[in-house]
Amino acid sequence: MRQKLTLVTLGVRDLQKSIAFFEDGLGWKRSSASQDGVAFFQLNGMVLSLFGRKELAADANVPEAGSGFPAFSLALNAKDRAEVDSVLEQAAKAGAEIVKPAEEVFWGGYSGYFRDPEGFLFEVAHNPFWELDEKDNIILP
Repeated sequence: MRQKLTLVTLGVRDLQKSIAFFEDGLGWKRSSASQDGVAFFQLNGMVLSLFGRKELAADANVPEAGSGFPAFSLALNAKDRAEVDSVLEQAAKAGAEIVKPAEEVFWGGYSGYFRDPEGFLFEVAHNPFWELDEKDNIILP
């Protein structure tokens, strides 16, 4: 198997509210490949998909159960500390809850977290040990 992810799908309770958060609140551009019931956002070399929570559970043939901590977070790596602060501020204005304000962290970077209107955790971090290329992709050592 190739070491690659191409699509992350978030199962959301309110698709239109989630689309508005990313599109209007964060300024992300929705792809023309989006259709009724699903939205796609191009993210560098991968895609974020928003899909109904019930529909996603049915598609995967699993129960739509559980709430609370989803045991994962999505992350945006910023070019510097100022961008971390700016992104967190923009997310808050768009309706996100800042669950951890940006601060210096144990691994030597600067990081904070927000929870989107559907409850998904997003880390916004500047890692001085990881380089970003011209398309903002992480280049691991």
